[in-house]
Amino acid sequence: MAGENGIEVRGLVREYRKGPRAVDGIDLSVAPGEIYGFLGPNGAGKSTTVHMLTTLLPPTAGAALVAGYDIVRQGPQVRAHIGAALQEAALDPLLTGREHLRLQTALHGMSRSDRKRRGDELLARVGLVEAADRKVGGYSGGMKRRLDLALALVHSPEILFLDEPTTGLDVQSRTALWVETGRLAKEEGVTVFLTTQYLEEADVLADRVGIIDHGRIVAEGRPSVLKAEIGRPTVEVIPADPADSARVASVLEQIGELISSPKGVAVRLRSNEADLAEVVRALDAADLRVEHLQLHQPSLDDVFLAKTGRSLEGAGEEEEEVAAEVALEPA
Repeated sequence: MAGENGIEVRGLVREYRKGPRAVDGIDLSVAPGEIYGFLGPNGAGKSTTVHMLTTLLPPTAGAALVAGYDIVRQGPQVRAHIGAALQEAALDPLLTGREHLRLQTALHGMSRSDRKRRGDELLARVGLVEAADRKVGGYSGGMKRRLDLALALVHSPEILFLDEPTTGLDVQSRTALWVETGRLAKEEGVTVFLTTQYLEEADVLADRVGIIDHGRIVAEGRPSVLKAEIGRPTVEVIPADPADSARVASVLEQIGELISSPKGVAVRLRSNEADLAEVVRALDAADLRVEHLQLHQPSLDDVFLAKTGRSLEGAGEEEEEVAAEVALEPA
C-alpha cells in the first residue's frame, strides 16, 4: 500500500451514460511525498481520474484509497486530507485575493488570528502580497492560478491535486508554480498528483510519471527510465568543412552506432550516459574542426509515440462530450 499520505488505485473505471469509457481500469500507486505526473493529451482521462480521486465523481468500478481512506465510503475523510486546484479556478471576481483566503480559512474553522496569519503566509508564498487587496476580476491568468493554489493549501493538506495547473500561463507564472510545487514536496513532504499535457513540466517536476491514453495507462516509471527504455542519446556533428564528413563519421563510429542525419553526421551512443567530453576529445585528437555539435536526448514524447503510435503534443480531442455527460449525471 502507498501509506497514509499516499494514493492507491486498483481497477478504477469511469463510464459515462451514453458516453465514453473515460477511465478504463487503471492501477497506480503514489508514495507519500512523491510528485506523480499524470501525463496525456486532452480527452485521455486525466481530469476524470482526478475528479474521482477527489470524490467529485463516483467511479463506475474499481477502488481507490487516498490518504488511507476509501474515495466512495469515506469521502469526508478524504476531503479533509487533500487540497485541489482544478482546471477552472472557482474564484469570485468581485472579491479580493485576501478576502478569498479569509473566506476559505473561515470555512475550515480557523480562529480569527489564525485566519490572518495563514492568509498572510500564503499570499507571501505565492507572490500575491502586492495584489492581495485588488479584486480578482483584475488578476491575470497566472495570478488566479497562484491564488487558487494558495486556497488549496489553506488547511495544510497532506496530498495536493493539481489538474493542469499551468495551462495557458506565461513562462514566468509557470516557473513560479513549478518552484512552489517542488518546494511543497521536498520541504513539507506533501504528496502531489499533477496532471499535465506539457512534456517539460512532467520532466522537470515529477519523480515518476504515468502516461494515459484513451483511459488506460500505457507507460509508468521515472522519466529517465522510460526514456532510456525507448532509446539512447544521439550526438549530431556538423563539420566546419563538409569535405571532412567521412573522417567525422570514422571517429564517431568508434563511440557509437552511426545513424542518418539530414545535416551532418549523427551517432547513437552505446550507453544512456551521454559523454560529450569523449566526443569532443576524439574529434580534437583527429584535428577536426566542428561548426555545430548537439546532444539529443530521448523525450517523453518519444515514449508516448512508441507506446501509442502518435505524438503526445497537440494530440487528443477536447472532452466536450464528457463534460456534457458530467453535467447530466446525478450527484
